[in-house]
Amino acid sequence: MTNPDFNLLITLDAVLSEGSVARAARRLGLSPSAMSRALSRLRETTGDPLLVRAGRGLVPTPRAMALREQVSQLVQDAKVVLRPAEKLDIKKLDRTFTLRTRDGFIENFGPDLIARAALEAPGVRLCFVPRQDRESASLRDGSVDLETGVIGAATSPEVRTRALFRDRFVGVVRMGHALSEGPMTPARYAQGRHIRVSLRGTDKGPIDDALEALGLQRDIATVVGGFTAALAVACASDLIASVPERQTGKLRAGMHSFSLPFPAPAFTVSMLWHPRLDADPAHRWLRDMVFEICSPSCVDVTSGINLD
Repeated sequence: MTNPDFNLLITLDAVLSEGSVARAARRLGLSPSAMSRALSRLRETTGDPLLVRAGRGLVPTPRAMALREQVSQLVQDAKVVLRPAEKLDIKKLDRTFTLRTRDGFIENFGPDLIARAALEAPGVRLCFVPRQDRESASLRDGSVDLETGVIGAATSPEVRTRALFRDRFVGVVRMGHALSEGPMTPARYAQGRHIRVSLRGTDKGPIDDALEALGLQRDIATVVGGFTAALAVACASDLIASVPERQTGKLRAGMHSFSLPFPAPAFTVSMLWHPRLDADPAHRWLRDMVFEICSPSCVDVTSGINLD
């Protein structure tokens, strides 16, 4: 079956509302011949003459009368659908946004994000869920609105991204720990007992690679799944945690942090979202809020360590 030409609805609406082919043509900006062809196609499509001669004028058939209100409503509905989106009234927005983040992000940035959302959009709720892999399926299926993390090989090329901040690792121990005093060297750092953070429990990271280049190896005492757990263990023991400086700024309060005594690669934390939300005004507001709170131009909540 051939798909109908929906442009004919606009023509039919004009003809039925004007009650005159000539006036309908002027309303649509069509020439008499173009209007005649459109009317012929309408009659062929509907199987009804629609307008018939009565004296010197035309009158609608019973089928045309029955279609008048329905066609008018269809045309109006189509105009509403195709109309540009109205300007977002953020104060009236009632919506839940799900953000998938690594641990440390919500503890460090969550309170400011929640407070900002409550001030600007009281009807908005932020739902934070853990990011335990780099797959983009949750963005694609819509279960997650926004992610934060490091872009890697597993990140889908279809997603949109925007860098939030640069970060690098620092060492962290409890106050009074032996490493809280005296000069730090690669050998002294490596000789301590360490906490490795790994989602899979076994993989090595950039710190291990940097030490290996110096002929050194960390003594791994335990492996945990996140930075929050690593800091909690380090705070209550003599173990050393190595965590991202900016993302764990508030979590490291009351502990001794120090620059790593060897070159370790910095990395960029970005936000990621699916392209279908790119033009959504509410989602754009969310992205702008996250960027403004997390970007380096905002007040730095870290300990102020100089890693240069």
